[in-house]
Amino acid sequence: MAITPRDALALAGAALAALALGAAAWLALSPGTGATSTLPSASAAFAWEPSAPAGTAAPTDLLVDVQGAVRRPGLVRVPAGARVADAIAAAGGYTAKADLLAAATAINLAASLADGAQVFVPIQGLAAAPGPSAPGAAAGGGLVNLNTAGPEELEALPGIGPVTVQKIVAARAERPFATLEELLEREVMHSGQLEDIRDLVTL
Repeated sequence: MAITPRDALALAGAALAALALGAAAWLALSPGTGATSTLPSASAAFAWEPSAPAGTAAPTDLLVDVQGAVRRPGLVRVPAGARVADAIAAAGGYTAKADLLAAATAINLAASLADGAQVFVPIQGLAAAPGPSAPGAAAGGGLVNLNTAGPEELEALPGIGPVTVQKIVAARAERPFATLEELLEREVMHSGQLEDIRDLVTL
């Protein structure tokens, strides 16, 4: 049977429709086209970095004053959370003049430190040694003689604690005080302490 022009047009239209459907199906199944993949890419998988837990901060160093029978007396820096033993080690450790028995009583090596703390290592023979002229303490009309008074008398003064007593005794053993201002110049005490005791002491 002969194909008429009308039949030829119909067959051509059907063929074009089939091609269009096939192309649509191929595009839908082809990688990189159609629906977006839900799987993360390799670059996205490795772009994440863990962050520090919220609320944490880098630890800061503590500044501690270590005095007395240590090799390098003065200010030392120790990490946060350090103990008294760490501060003494940072100052070079005990010297041969350290009074180990007194240190064991006065110092808790395991105690935690705070910024601005002071550690004093006792020196042999100074903790309870009276000055060369102890009777002169009474000659000042009831005033406490800083060059001769014993540790108990010194600690009874307002604002003077065991650490300052040790510093007074150690300083006067090296050189007796000539003026009260030497207490500041030689860093034995601060100005507030001196003002509290100025009317109660003599030299």
